[in-house]
Amino acid sequence: MFQVYRSALAYGHHDTPVGRLLLAGDGARLHLIAFPTGSKAGQAQPGWRRDERLFDTVRAQLDAYFAGSSTGFDLPLHFTGTSFQKSVWAALRDIPFGQTIPYAELARRIGRPTASRAVGAANGANPLPIVVPCHRVIGADGSLTGFGGGIDTKRFLLEHEGWRPA
Repeated sequence: MFQVYRSALAYGHHDTPVGRLLLAGDGARLHLIAFPTGSKAGQAQPGWRRDERLFDTVRAQLDAYFAGSSTGFDLPLHFTGTSFQKSVWAALRDIPFGQTIPYAELARRIGRPTASRAVGAANGANPLPIVVPCHRVIGADGSLTGFGGGIDTKRFLLEHEGWRPA
């Protein structure tokens, strides 16, 4: 489950090819994208208020991504996590569209070459999947490994970006 935020957030939903996503933010920044299924499935929390209008820009950029007319996102984001997690999430944003890297490479990129397991845990705690492309991290042998939205969703996202299994 995703982290419960102390301050009240607004939330909305967006229908995509990978299901109805939950979007949550504070009006200025996007805090959360949650899948409808999988280990990171999410729902609005008590105290959150529904406000679909706040997410028009997010929806437009997700639609462009899924339509194939955009390969990235330009959104104000908010991350709640440790400095280690934030370093992993920042490194995820540097993985180009259509490319994948193994966990060990991600660990190397953040200057922690022996921290593959910790990198995997931070990758799994990413609160903004798709926008922060944790789906682009794969096993050392090229296999698809765990994903909060489910392996089928991970495969869909990677294939959408042109990935083909080796």
